[in-house]
Amino acid sequence: METVMWSIITLILGLIGGVGLTILVNYIRGNSVQLKADKLIEEAKKEAEKQKRDRLLEIKEEGFKLKQETEKEIKEKKEELKEDEVRIQQRESSLDKRDEIIQKREASLDEKEQNLLASQKEIQVKKEKMDELLKEELAKLEGIAKFSKERAREDIMKRCEEEMAREIADYVKEREREAKLTANESAKNIIVESMQRYSEDVATEQTVSTINLPNDEMKGRLIGREGRNIRTIEAVTGVDLIIDDTPETIVISSFDPLRREIAKITIETLIKDGRIHPSRIEEVYDRVCKDMNNKITELGNDACYALGVTKVDPELVNLVGKLHFRTSYGQNALQHSKEVGELCGLMAAELGENVALAKRAGLLHDIGKSIDFEVEGSHVDIGVDIAKRYHEDEVVINAIASHHNDTAQTSVISVLVQVADTLSAARPGARNDSLDNYIKRLEQLEEIGNSFEGVEKTYAMQAGREVRVMVKPEEVDDTMSYKIARDMKEKIENEMQYPGTIKIVVIRESRAQEEAK
Repeated sequence: METVMWSIITLILGLIGGVGLTILVNYIRGNSVQLKADKLIEEAKKEAEKQKRDRLLEIKEEGFKLKQETEKEIKEKKEELKEDEVRIQQRESSLDKRDEIIQKREASLDEKEQNLLASQKEIQVKKEKMDELLKEELAKLEGIAKFSKERAREDIMKRCEEEMAREIADYVKEREREAKLTANESAKNIIVESMQRYSEDVATEQTVSTINLPNDEMKGRLIGREGRNIRTIEAVTGVDLIIDDTPETIVISSFDPLRREIAKITIETLIKDGRIHPSRIEEVYDRVCKDMNNKITELGNDACYALGVTKVDPELVNLVGKLHFRTSYGQNALQHSKEVGELCGLMAAELGENVALAKRAGLLHDIGKSIDFEVEGSHVDIGVDIAKRYHEDEVVINAIASHHNDTAQTSVISVLVQVADTLSAARPGARNDSLDNYIKRLEQLEEIGNSFEGVEKTYAMQAGREVRVMVKPEEVDDTMSYKIARDMKEKIENEMQYPGTIKIVVIRESRAQEEAK
């Protein structure tokens, strides 16, 4: 029993001791954590104070450096201001010296001016005395000779006028006789010398172009399946392709040189490329047309440069370049225009006229031919409209309007343009239109006119450029006259091939006729 009691007591004491020990340990741990926290706080405060002191030191150092820099800048500015003050003082001193010199000069000039005024007064007085003496002498002479000065002057002038009039009349008559004797010879010499100085190769344009093929297989590829390629080429380019039995050769036929050239380049490009089908043909044709526009501009610039013609509107230069692809009776229109411009310049130089203006008028005299296929009317009317649109000189406009005698010529240059145009067209080899073809074309025009009912007589005039139809007034009224003109126009277009345009004039004239017996 006692043993149990002791065991219980011992157990209770052990529990009490364990609890106390646990409480003691926890207390000790709590004090240790508090000490550590206090220590960390203390260290943080010390670190903060240290950083604060370091930051204050940095701020003081930066302030000191800034102060030094500011003082240095202030010192430099003060030195610059001192230098400026020195310069200003030097300038002021130099200006003062200049002022002194100018004042001295002004004083000397005033003195000289006073001396001059005094001299002028003395001279004026002497002159007045001289005039009085001359008047007295003249009065004495007139009294002695009994002949006034005015009457003597009138007699002398009258005698001189009579003698000079006779001499002038004799001189004018002599010059007129010489001019009449030498005028024709001088004109011939001027034209011949101008033609000799302008030497240009004779070359005519054809209406067909030939393309050599690498082999006969390429000819078949150009034709295409069931002829679709050749139809596309002809439809797109507007030319006729002649493919005959000639090996490795095709012929392009067209009276429009521009179309023929575009078609030739298009076909050559397709042959080199090897891909030939309708879509490719249209693609190549579009690209060639763009390249051709650049070439036309280049040709126009070359022509203006060759003649020395400047300040030409870019659009007008393009129209000049288009003349390269226009022909008249086989003669290249651009080459013809350049030739006319050169001849005009040479003849204008011989006559003392404006050479640059003469060359300009010669170059542009046929400018209407560049678009006469696109615009209604003769190339003369079209050319005049173009020249007015681009504000050309009145002399140039009149030269264009009068080079076929459609308008009266108002200047020497207009006459020179007409002469040069005739020389260029008439020289041997310039045009390949034979006399037989020319006569046949005129006869065909007259036959077409005479084929209509009510027509009395038809006349082909101005080298076939104009047709005048005389109708019977009792059979054809005014309304019928317009119908004959329109029907004849359509018949000529359908049945004939001709360069340029043909003007049709139907004349209905009523006459009252009687015979007195």
